[in-house]
This record gives sequence, C-alpha cells and structure tokens, in this order.
Amino acid sequence: MHLQTLLEEQDIMLEATFYEHIQRYKTHLLRWNKVHNLTGARSEQAIDRFIYDAVVPVGFLPRVGSLMDIGTGAGFPGLILAMALPHTQVTLVEPLGKRASFLQFVKADLGLVNVTVKNCRVEAFCTEGFDLITSRAVTDTSVLLELSRAHIKAGTLILLYKGEQVFDEIEEGLNYEIIQMHKRHYLLIRM
Repeated sequence: MHLQTLLEEQDIMLEATFYEHIQRYKTHLLRWNKVHNLTGARSEQAIDRFIYDAVVPVGFLPRVGSLMDIGTGAGFPGLILAMALPHTQVTLVEPLGKRASFLQFVKADLGLVNVTVKNCRVEAFCTEGFDLITSRAVTDTSVLLELSRAHIKAGTLILLYKGEQVFDEIEEGLNYEIIQMHKRHYLLIRM
C-alpha cells in the first residue's frame, strides 16, 4: 500500500512537500546505501516501512519547537520527523561520519533549514534542553535516559521507538505511556 494512504488512514495529514522530500530522500538513500551501507533497508518498500514507522508519532505528539534525535543513522526517525515538522528545529546527533555526511547532504539538497547535523556522540554535544528527544534502535531505555539527561529541561518529552522488550525496560517512577502500533511500541516519557 502507498505510504501516503497508510498515513492518511492513521489521520496523519502531511503537506505535499513532505512527500516530495521523501521521494528525493529515498532516491539518495538507495544510491548512497549501495556504497556506504547506511541502513539495512535495501528496497523502496523497506524504506517506506521505516519512514512510516518514523512519522506515525506525528499523529499523537503535541507541537514542539525543538527536537533532538540521538543516533539518527540514515535518518530514522529524526530526519523523517524534520521533513514532517518543518516548523520544529531538529538536531540530528550521529557519531558515524559516513551517516552524518549523508544527513548533511540530504539537508542541503532538500533545503531543510530546520535541520542541524552534529557529527558526534550525544555525550560530547553541549546545548540547552530540547522540547522532544527521540531515539530508535540505539540502546536500552535506562541508558538512553542517562544519555539524554544533559539535554532535558522542564517539560521535555522523550520518545523512544521500541519493540516488545519495552515492557522489560520501564523503570519504576517514570511518567510514561506506551502507544502500540503494529510491531512498534512508542515509549513516550514526560520529564
């Protein structure tokens, strides 16, 4: 099924520019991936599944002014969220040079003025707090919370893209909710 149709079935309505950007992004990712092995998604269908997975939270997240994605990799979820949320300032933190270079290339090619790429580990990145911190497939919840600590301010939301193991990773005393869709569990923590 077509990506736009799937998203609209979830009541996620995005601007036409999102789909234009996504098409160019997929072309770049497929080309770069052949040489640089940026992601395990090797077909357009697999990339569409990753994109869908990344953008679904737009349907349940409040509007935020700033977002930091830890370990963006080839763009999931941070770069995809940046395309879907053009009024949100998005910082992509990626330690691997080849992936950070790809993110920087896509940012420039698509003219994504709301994106900043930081080629470093999150521990080495100094900044003020963010409204939303995201991460997918980086490490377990307790480690991600520790890595996020320096970037949290009053009211920060942390959105972790998890599988079924999420129920084993919840610490006592967390203010959280789990939004389950298909095989994905979105762990939303309110700080």
